[in-house]
Amino acid sequence: MEWIAMALAALLAGFVDAIVGGGGLVMLPALFAAFAQAPAATLLGTNKATSVWGTAMATWNYSRRVPLRWSAMAPAAVAAFLAAWAGAWAVTLVPGDTLRRLLPLVLLAVLLYTLSKKELGRQHAPRFSGNKEAICASLIGAGIGFYDGFFGPGTGSFFIFLLVRVLGYDFLNASVSAKLLNFASNVAAILLFAGKGHVWWPLALTLGAANVLGSLLGTHLALRHGAGFVRGVFIAVVGVLICKTGWDAFLR
Repeated sequence: MEWIAMALAALLAGFVDAIVGGGGLVMLPALFAAFAQAPAATLLGTNKATSVWGTAMATWNYSRRVPLRWSAMAPAAVAAFLAAWAGAWAVTLVPGDTLRRLLPLVLLAVLLYTLSKKELGRQHAPRFSGNKEAICASLIGAGIGFYDGFFGPGTGSFFIFLLVRVLGYDFLNASVSAKLLNFASNVAAILLFAGKGHVWWPLALTLGAANVLGSLLGTHLALRHGAGFVRGVFIAVVGVLICKTGWDAFLR
């Protein structure tokens, strides 16, 4: 019964992740509830090793239907990978308590800004091209990649918001690009966790299959309904993130 519940959680996490990110809201609480005595690092590593398969599948499926701006996203993915590795290393040296308390406030600002700009992310109108776009995308990849390695909650939502706000992408194209960047940062974290023996591979691979199924469904709906649908899910997920991170930071 426990494995069935975990598989359903992995499927839902893959579904949410494929659209706007935030699958960790589902998967991590499920892992911590099911394996309360396990080391936190092992559960974090297993979560990353579970979700990376759905993220990879979503990246592949999106890229077949929505053209990725590879000239900008390839260097951004490299930046995200390197920064996530640095962030995962830094978290072993610096406590994340301050960031934990700041996160819900930052997410609230993102939500209010998105709600106030009714047309934000509805039209795909990239502001930059060439080297300028690659540099801006790489800065986004590095900044949020470091955050993903250091802390993590809301990484996909932050990627999407900045790609929309800074680069002028619509929510659908931003979601596609965010998948690639999030995949790169996830791989970096997995390598670090796995190198320290903090991944339960049999569990991660089993749940990864369910995660892929959820990812396929989420990708299908996002491609079918477009930027407006992704924007709506983005607002909902950020709202839940605010509640979850606010509870963890101030009330738990």
